[in-house]
Amino acid sequence: MNQELKDFTVQKVKEYMSVPYCCAEAKEAGQAFLDALDTDREAEKTKALIEELELDIMPVDQVIDFAKSEAGAQVFGAEEAKNVAAHGEEIKAAGRKYCDCEACAPVEAILKRKDEILR
Repeated sequence: MNQELKDFTVQKVKEYMSVPYCCAEAKEAGQAFLDALDTDREAEKTKALIEELELDIMPVDQVIDFAKSEAGAQVFGAEEAKNVAAHGEEIKAAGRKYCDCEACAPVEAILKRKDEILR
């Protein structure tokens, strides 16, 4: 991976890892990737990072469904759950495939460049 791409990936990994509600598995994969930079395990941990992020990114339909559910109302509160669902509908109508929250947006940016990253 060239330096520009490495810097980009490191920045995006740090961005999503800083989000309090980012899942533990994504944080672990991110930290393992960061720890493996410039070692003989970099390629292995980069591949594992991409695989984990593909599992963890939230499709917008799931966000909408969750926000409209009883569990979503419990997590967000009734009014905020309505706002999250409405926002999800808006970004879906605009053509987005994934959630655009602080955790998912940098993950999506990484995944858009995964072919370059995995070379």
